[in-house]
Amino acid sequence: MKKAVKQLAEKALRGGLYNKVVLPKHYANAVAQNIKHGFPARRLKVIGVTGTNGKTSTCYLIHSMLLAAGYKAGLMTTVAYGVGKNIQPQIHHMTSQPIGLLLERIEKMKAEGMDILVLEVTSHALAQFRTMGVPFDIAVMTNVTHEHLDYHGTFGAYLGAKLKLFKLANRNKHGHRIGIVNADDENAAVFADAIENVLAYTLDPKATGAVAAPRKLKLTPRGSTYETEIKGVKLKLKCNLPGSFNVANSLAAASVGVALGLEAKQIEAGIANLDNVEGRMTRVDEGQSFDVIVDFAHTPDSFEKLFKDLRPVVKGRLIALFGSAGRRDESKRAIQGRLAGKYADLVVVTEEDDRDIDGTEIMNQIAHGAEESGKVRDQDLFLVHNRTQAIELALMQAKKGDTVILLGKGHEKTIERAVGSGGTKDPDNPWEEHPWDEIGTTRKLLKTIK
Repeated sequence: MKKAVKQLAEKALRGGLYNKVVLPKHYANAVAQNIKHGFPARRLKVIGVTGTNGKTSTCYLIHSMLLAAGYKAGLMTTVAYGVGKNIQPQIHHMTSQPIGLLLERIEKMKAEGMDILVLEVTSHALAQFRTMGVPFDIAVMTNVTHEHLDYHGTFGAYLGAKLKLFKLANRNKHGHRIGIVNADDENAAVFADAIENVLAYTLDPKATGAVAAPRKLKLTPRGSTYETEIKGVKLKLKCNLPGSFNVANSLAAASVGVALGLEAKQIEAGIANLDNVEGRMTRVDEGQSFDVIVDFAHTPDSFEKLFKDLRPVVKGRLIALFGSAGRRDESKRAIQGRLAGKYADLVVVTEEDDRDIDGTEIMNQIAHGAEESGKVRDQDLFLVHNRTQAIELALMQAKKGDTVILLGKGHEKTIERAVGSGGTKDPDNPWEEHPWDEIGTTRKLLKTIK
């Protein structure tokens, strides 16, 4: 086997199958892991979901819909994994699990009776062959915006990594070869051209033709209701995930349902059955007189969409807390600060996985952006490095009718800090991991300040 792996690695080198972030070892390891596990994903029906934002929520919506249709569906996202209703949290702090772990879990999930898998697919996973051997039946693109340029180098390379999912689905001779595309994304045509069959969706209610769009849309702080038609299938949908971006995510999920031939009532029930996704617009209620929401948003695009949706429905002030990860794209920090400064009444800047980068420097980069939007330090802009203390400050500032939005960590169960900070040393990186629970921490603080 070692000889075969070596030959394949050499072929990868000759063929230019990797770029500066994809070492030959990724390709060789992917081959070796598939051989080791006996290609467990072979002939499995897999729905792959990629994009910058909305991947996890879309996966959950699709999974819920498949359960309503009677499938014993598997789910693998950055938040959780499992079969049917037996879903457990993902403990790994990474964009996607290593291929060995992915294949091992597929083996176990098939043994539990899994007949279809909904898989969140990141650009890192696609670039590093972490999904090799997985036959994608349907590919979904939510959107492609500014993110992970620290890793891919250019937006073109990032886009190319995402596009790989559609190319893989198009090569699957046993699959539907269907791509679900967000027509509102400026890169939609690139994805549509990469696959044989396409279903498109949009948030534009005036859209005509074969593009699915929401009609009679009603948005509330708790979700949305709307009607749509996809390839002749008329649907009345209720989505319990708030925000117009989740209208888009539910349209993507419904399109998958139509592509699979599900009945309208199965699609409608499945989307309505999903109450929430941990760390995605999750409300934290301990009887306080103001709203508290935890969300994973950590990109300029997700910030803008979230703030635009929240601003009109917030009764009092909007208080935003967030940071920006170390060892990640520095250029987005000031942009996030500007957006928060523009839409929020009060901004609290804090840590978010500093890793081995100076947290004060990161906070100042964000703060400069907020100041460009008119915020003033120690008046409506506060820098508090310790995240727990920062959350406490944000909650203490809130009054009746206000909304506090805690951004960036969402579901994650660890926070990454510098070596010597008292955590567990990451064996592969120069930083330490500490246990973290954004929702749990917020609940404890709310109980003390009520």
